[in-house]
Amino acid sequence: MKNNKMKKLVGAVLFACVCVGLVLADPLKAPSKGPSVADTLKQLEQDFGDAIKAADADKINEILADDWVELTGSGKILTRESFLSDLKSGNDKLESFELGPMDVKVLGNVAVVQGSATEKRTTGGQDSSGKSVWMDVCCLQRHRAYERTCKTCPR
Repeated sequence: MKNNKMKKLVGAVLFACVCVGLVLADPLKAPSKGPSVADTLKQLEQDFGDAIKAADADKINEILADDWVELTGSGKILTRESFLSDLKSGNDKLESFELGPMDVKVLGNVAVVQGSATEKRTTGGQDSSGKSVWMDVCCLQRHRAYERTCKTCPR
């Protein structure tokens, strides 16, 4: 009799744990019908390059956060304002570019995008074409990505 009560108690406790676990578990999420975060960020990188090539300051302002910075291969730090100033002045001209494969890691509301680019460009009237590797750290807010920092390193 005592053994029977123990089995019923253990069974009831296990049943309660399973029920509580099911209630507290995250519901299965239906697959998103839209692009993935990685696909969105890859498109953002392409849009950013297209905006630089077109010298479209409005589009660049839409993409970059207020506190965006770039560390160039020569060690120069560009703010969004100085980057846009160079672009508007014609000091930095991107004639063409091709992005290489990109790797995207999403960690909560932050994503890291690493990739490469082959560019034909001039800076200060001098040819600065070449290949580079870069890393962008993006803050994801309300399903929209904002680039926060950018580090470009020549290969």
